[in-house]
Amino acid sequence: MESLAGRLLVATPALRDPNFERTVVLVVAHEEGGALGVVLNRATEVPVAEVLGGWGSLAGDPPVVFEGGPVTPEAAICLARARPGVTGLAGFTQISGAIGTVDLSKSPETLRSGVIAVRVFAGYAGWSPGQLEDEVATRSWFVFDALPGDAFASRPDDLWPMVLRRQGGLLAAVAHFPSDPNLN
Repeated sequence: MESLAGRLLVATPALRDPNFERTVVLVVAHEEGGALGVVLNRATEVPVAEVLGGWGSLAGDPPVVFEGGPVTPEAAICLARARPGVTGLAGFTQISGAIGTVDLSKSPETLRSGVIAVRVFAGYAGWSPGQLEDEVATRSWFVFDALPGDAFASRPDDLWPMVLRRQGGLLAAVAHFPSDPNLN
């Protein structure tokens, strides 16, 4: 399978794992050794400024920490969206297009003029070699291209149905699938 880095994994209704039910995951890295991603649609109530001080002023709306996934929740991963035409930002590692990760050990001031916004994730989703490919093959995940704004959606709770609706056809209908079909 080609690398899925920079693409979205959208949980299918069949994926009942509570860690990933109705999630949208941005794949940050996908190599022979496995894959790593962050859940884009699980905002917490914890302000970024409360945890990471100066980074809070760069945080997009909502300016809170997100639950990035069940692996190492005490670790932080930070995504940033670079301004159009900006290249060579210190501490910025491109994932796809204008989206990349940011080294939180650097000062936020070094990125202030070069990024539109950052989003901080506590923890991440991780897959061992071949695991993600198996989950995609067994239809636990839909795989879609990401739009630049997906990682910074101002209404993250609406991201799962929004991404599905924009696919059109039958996939758009999945956006209306009830969370518990037994209650339908």
